[in-house]
Amino acid sequence: MGVSKHSFILEWSEPTMGAPLQNSHPPAIVLQDVSRSFNHRTIINNVSLTVQQGELFGLLGPSGSGKTTLIKLMTGIDRTDSGTAHMFGVTLPKLEMLHRFGYMAQSDALYMELSGRQNMAFFGKLYGLKRAALQQRMEEAAGLVDLTDHLNKPVGAYSGGMKRRLSLAIALMHRPSLLVLDEPTVGIDPVLRRSIWQELKQLTEQGTTIIVTTHVMDEAEKCDRLGLIREGRFIAVDSPANLLAQTGCSSIEEAFIALGTRMEGGAVS
Repeated sequence: MGVSKHSFILEWSEPTMGAPLQNSHPPAIVLQDVSRSFNHRTIINNVSLTVQQGELFGLLGPSGSGKTTLIKLMTGIDRTDSGTAHMFGVTLPKLEMLHRFGYMAQSDALYMELSGRQNMAFFGKLYGLKRAALQQRMEEAAGLVDLTDHLNKPVGAYSGGMKRRLSLAIALMHRPSLLVLDEPTVGIDPVLRRSIWQELKQLTEQGTTIIVTTHVMDEAEKCDRLGLIREGRFIAVDSPANLLAQTGCSSIEEAFIALGTRMEGGAVS
């Protein structure tokens, strides 16, 4: 069940926070005037965003720009200080929504003394998977990330890239409606990285919504839309092609720099 992808024109007087045209389904994510601070420091500053079901939406920004905090607000893992967050029409945070999404964090939350298979079984049971369904999903997810031959090894013996692949497999196991991936391909070789992105595209075509943070520019260009975030605010939200066209740049990296410069110059309030 795919959804059509739509692009929007960026108004320089205000960064465009709009979303694809409405369809018959509630949006996967709606943020309205969301802010979050820690220790009197504003991390997310009055952000609004809509992500439709079936989108592959990318968050692109430097370290410390607020990407990880923002996805925690999107999923109800963290609470907003002000503003509202909704997932599939439900106001967050709400406990029953935890099973609606899969989350792969920047840091691998794995049990080092257990095998890869035992880690997958443990998290699969937390997701509510049982017996035959659990075994089937474990094999499918492990095959996707090329870990089938390593599932009986203790995770403590895995390389950094293998741990990332296991974390991704765990996030995929229960076939979530929303998949949130925070720097998913760090430490993964280019061939497998390409294969994973092909699978992510297929998942969106089947109706899964994917939100991914990345520093890798060629990955950013694979997203349906990008949110360019800097100092806790969006400086632009649009398709990669539109961002390049509007800035006259040849790469997303150049476009990000150009948009940031315009913001500093007061072109974007």
